[in-house]
Amino acid sequence: MSEAREEAWATIVARSGIRSAEQVELRYPNYRRIRVLLNPFMRLCLRLRMHGLHHVPRHGPVILAANHLSHVDPIMVIMATRRKAHYLAKDGHFVSGPRKWLMNATGQIETHRESGAREALSSAVALLEANKAVGIFPEGTRSKRTEAPFLLEGKTGVARLAATVPHATVVPVALKGTRDMMQPSVHKFPRFWRRINITIGRGTTWKEWLQHPDGASLEDAEVVDMAAMSDDDLDAKMAVLQRQFTDQLMASLKHLGAP
Repeated sequence: MSEAREEAWATIVARSGIRSAEQVELRYPNYRRIRVLLNPFMRLCLRLRMHGLHHVPRHGPVILAANHLSHVDPIMVIMATRRKAHYLAKDGHFVSGPRKWLMNATGQIETHRESGAREALSSAVALLEANKAVGIFPEGTRSKRTEAPFLLEGKTGVARLAATVPHATVVPVALKGTRDMMQPSVHKFPRFWRRINITIGRGTTWKEWLQHPDGASLEDAEVVDMAAMSDDDLDAKMAVLQRQFTDQLMASLKHLGAP
């Protein structure tokens, strides 16, 4: 981005972006211990086929965007990408028992849907600003379709995150076979012998997408003009861009093999 474009986008984020949480925990020592203990065992026992691991940056802010078919999806993504991802997870996982301990110990982000996930997205922004990896399911929920195609229309939360932290790399992750391993309301325990295919595509940042000919294709002057728009006009323009970004991301997931 040019200097004028950078300044204009900073103004846009200040007006329409997600507010970063003032405080967020950044150290989760149990997360590392759990991964060290479980990763070798899981990789040895599971029938995993992984492609495109080189597309996941080893450092810096990353948004891991995957399709959602099963309770095991976050675990599969975390194992495949080798990043300590902090997932936006529904508040029902934080109620009590071992699952609550696991969610808190690994820094997963509690999401209250009745509040529009505002607090969760604020925490996600703070983590990305600290160069962490955040996991999100763009569909917003687990697909409950009983026949293919299972992929739902994406919600724009992932685009709002990307626009607020425009240097974060958004990486599409296509999961195939996780529903066969553990289908909600059907299987009480994972069927570890089932084949799982994980395909990771090339990522992009919002900054790159905004000016790319196959993305928003906005010139510097257009971005500067956006910063001078009224609040209503800016909100409308951002809604169009976020919808376009989300639709292209979902198309990437489908192209990578998300069923």
